[in-house]
Amino acid sequence: MLIVPEALIASLVTPEDAFRAVEACFSAMARGDAYNFPVVREALGEGRQYGFKSGLDRAGGQLGVKAGGYFPGNAAKGMINHQSSVFLFDPDTGRPVAMVGGNLLTALRTAAASAIAIDRLAHPEAQVLGIVGAGHQAGFQLRAAARVRRFERVIAWNLHPEMLPKLGAVAAELGLPFEAVDLPRMREAEVIVTITSSPAASLLAEHVAPGTHLSCMGTDTKGKQEVEPALLAGATVFTDEVVQAVTIGEAQHAVGAGLLDASAIVPLGEVLIGRHPGRRSAEGITLFDGTGVGLQDLAVAAVAVARAHERRLGIEVGV
Repeated sequence: MLIVPEALIASLVTPEDAFRAVEACFSAMARGDAYNFPVVREALGEGRQYGFKSGLDRAGGQLGVKAGGYFPGNAAKGMINHQSSVFLFDPDTGRPVAMVGGNLLTALRTAAASAIAIDRLAHPEAQVLGIVGAGHQAGFQLRAAARVRRFERVIAWNLHPEMLPKLGAVAAELGLPFEAVDLPRMREAEVIVTITSSPAASLLAEHVAPGTHLSCMGTDTKGKQEVEPALLAGATVFTDEVVQAVTIGEAQHAVGAGLLDASAIVPLGEVLIGRHPGRRSAEGITLFDGTGVGLQDLAVAAVAVARAHERRLGIEVGV
């Protein structure tokens, strides 16, 4: 078994690698070649969460699990709040193949999923990007979105505004003007990414203009919520996996309130393989409910393992 430590991941997997791996994962899911196992997710108290996401991709030859969660006290200890590891197994024999640091991989695959949704669903000429949230993953989201659209400026809101300058620095690296705004001004954005760990909706339907695309990437647990249910009720809703969307994703609230039928939610892979047209009108709102599926973690981890073998990096251990 190969151990690929977290410290090696940045040199092994690029954002472009993650985009291609996640795109292939979406397509495999839509074709029925890959599926996720039920998510195990538990609250540990004091805001801590821990769980397991796993699955099998027959097309990619990947079987495995990501173990990890959210630990809000980590920042004070000099660590990021999201901590995880990915374990890969031989799908034919069950033999352990690799253990891979999952922190950067999670950020890369989350940003890649959002960017794929933007690429396939947002207006081609979208000029203003809005971001709700300014935590660790917000910068990854900004960079990934900027790779698929030529934005002219970025506006952002965060519950704790003192965190926004760090996101502004990322925008500056990309050559994009940046402005901190109140939530009502999100109506200026043609693409909005939400990436928070909020327990209550912050973005309301009145904050979103007609024709906007939203990638809602923060809700992955029962009880979390970034946008009000009325926003989903008035949008064409896409997701990575419908089962997760209605149980732990943003759709849990709209479906629970009877404002959205689960059968109306479209797997994004259906758009990628040409089975669904995606955006149908210039004025319609599209919303991607990104819950984060285990197959995406396996896909990007497999890239890291392949590169580590090529470069003779990592630690080989007997099992």
